[in-house]
Amino acid sequence: MGSPAGGGWGAAPAKRARRGASRGPEAEGDGSEPRRWDTERLCQHLARCGLGEPGLLPRFREHGVTASMLLDLPAGAFEATRVCLPAERLKVLACLDKLQEQHMDMMKVFNDPIHGHIEIHPLLVRIIDTPQFQRLRYIKQLGGTYFVFPGASHNRFEHSIGVGYLAGCLVRALKEKQPELDITQRDILCVEIAGLCHDLGHGPFSHMFDGRFIPLTRPDWKWKHETASVKMFEHLITSNKLEEVMESYGLVLEEDLNFIKEQIGGPTDEAACEISWPYHGRPKEKSFLYEVVANKKNGIDVDKWDYFARDCHHLGIQNNFDYKRLLKFIRVCEVKNQRHICTRDKEVGNLYDMFHTRNCLHRRAYQHKIGNIIEIMITEALQKADKFFKIEGSGGKQYQISTAMEDMEAYTKLTDNIYLEILHSSSPELKEAQEILRKIERRELYKFLGETQPGTRSEVVQNNSLAESIAKSKPEKDPPDVELKAEDFVVDVVNMDYGMKEQNPIDNVLFYCKADPSKAVKISKEQVSKLLPKTFAEQVIRVYCKSQNPVIVSAAKQYFIQWCMEKNFTKPPDSDVVAPHLVPNERKPE
Repeated sequence: MGSPAGGGWGAAPAKRARRGASRGPEAEGDGSEPRRWDTERLCQHLARCGLGEPGLLPRFREHGVTASMLLDLPAGAFEATRVCLPAERLKVLACLDKLQEQHMDMMKVFNDPIHGHIEIHPLLVRIIDTPQFQRLRYIKQLGGTYFVFPGASHNRFEHSIGVGYLAGCLVRALKEKQPELDITQRDILCVEIAGLCHDLGHGPFSHMFDGRFIPLTRPDWKWKHETASVKMFEHLITSNKLEEVMESYGLVLEEDLNFIKEQIGGPTDEAACEISWPYHGRPKEKSFLYEVVANKKNGIDVDKWDYFARDCHHLGIQNNFDYKRLLKFIRVCEVKNQRHICTRDKEVGNLYDMFHTRNCLHRRAYQHKIGNIIEIMITEALQKADKFFKIEGSGGKQYQISTAMEDMEAYTKLTDNIYLEILHSSSPELKEAQEILRKIERRELYKFLGETQPGTRSEVVQNNSLAESIAKSKPEKDPPDVELKAEDFVVDVVNMDYGMKEQNPIDNVLFYCKADPSKAVKISKEQVSKLLPKTFAEQVIRVYCKSQNPVIVSAAKQYFIQWCMEKNFTKPPDSDVVAPHLVPNERKPE
């Protein structure tokens, strides 16, 4: 069924969708939802509402007006099309409100611990009730962090529902404030679906899979979970035959499926990135819709809003950012013939706080030194199990852990459960991988030796030569009586920033002022405060020792401290105590 946004009121009457094609409460006297009513069914409803004035219903029939057209009606369309006379307009709008209430009655209510009781559109519920989406129940939101923070047991499933809900909240807020943006129900539904499905492509233990495992097992493959999310979304729709259901809710498949995928993974045509408007799903006039779910311009999007609140809740960390306040101060402004989401100038300090919150979460939780080494050990186990662990995909073809994302049927079966499958396997080929996981279970983790920072962020790149370099840094002064090799060390290079590497993300944020809300401006850091950070990225190098032997660990610490001195990196905080003979005190304690 088409939308009035494309065909207009003069389009031919839409065909009535087959009954039973979609779930949802029955409309009065009919087994289909109000959105699926054809012109005749709508006219019957208007007559029941007392709108049987001579000429009105014939005009509705003449112009092919359907219920979905009413529900998608942009502000001012009545006057523009002259379907209703002035005396009839208020009555029809009241009837529209009644239709909208019936439409809302079909919404399913979820009790979310973060956002409270939230209403989810029945089409989103159909997507949720599929094996591809239910898979997210078995993928931890924070991966190995759960081994450090006992409350961080939440999964990608609930986060995705939260992002879908917040996406709808943001777009509806814009629609209410600025009716001239011509935001339709189709637009809202597509943005909600994109928010709901943006993380479908995550692998076991979330970012551990695409950030650690894939780069080690397939170093030449530039794979991102967003790419898999788009493929999994396509697989979800086709394998569950949801195309007809989507059409019954007013979506135009060719346009809207493109629009949803572009919000998740960017432009579908890489060559199109070179032109002024690379998207196919929506025209340039609706460019702001691409900034809701995954904002590539400055990183301020509903994905962050949900995981800030949700992760802080489960980690037991205070969240100082309130997205509800930001919702009150957003609007769309036009800059260089393109529309962007802007926020009020007085909110600039709150946005700096938002990115500071992100940085704190990375420091205290996401990049926790113990959480990271556990993920490194799980990655090692998956590497050792990779060529022996088989996953059946479409057509009975067998895939490895590192190739499962090539087939979405196989990838659907790949979740955090692989940890327990390896741990409890009786296969002799998995013994080495099993032993690593058993060490995690017994908390026999690789020992943390310390961390350091290079002089410049671009100085160190993660590779095997780092461990070799440390193994060659045996102290000459009072050397330990232990010879260590590169395989005794694990080096983890951690890059932390405000989301845009060295760049200040606020430099890409547009603001508006109370004096002229239609004009977008930028606000420099100097205009805000002199206490804001001068740099927005840093690199931390953490070193671990695989041995549990205290003598070897002590020797390894001395190797590490000597290496830091040779590289002119910052010395570890405990170096004066651990190896005072290597690092002479620069000042004596008072």
